[in-house]
Amino acid sequence: MSYYRHHVFVSTNQREDGRQCCAECGSPALRDHLKRRTKELDITGPGGVRINTAGCLDRCAEGPVLVVYPEAVWYTYVDQEDLEEILTEHLVNGRIVERLRLPG
Repeated sequence: MSYYRHHVFVSTNQREDGRQCCAECGSPALRDHLKRRTKELDITGPGGVRINTAGCLDRCAEGPVLVVYPEAVWYTYVDQEDLEEILTEHLVNGRIVERLRLPG
């Protein structure tokens, strides 16, 4: 059994060379939203959900992106509504959100 039921890595990478990156799509604020919501739902900590900041996950053209372990499911998202769907469906109910899933 994993220490966390779900470990989520959210790319907040900022590229200095002008190429597309997750940070320019607002990923830092969206990551903060996801962290706040998991705390509000009291699903954080051992046996629960952990939200971590990640540097470049090397999928910037598909971004912003996050990956959920241990399933290794990659997602793209646009806004808080997308993150709420990932939160409710995947992190709480264990159902992958196919419309936001990236090939992984």
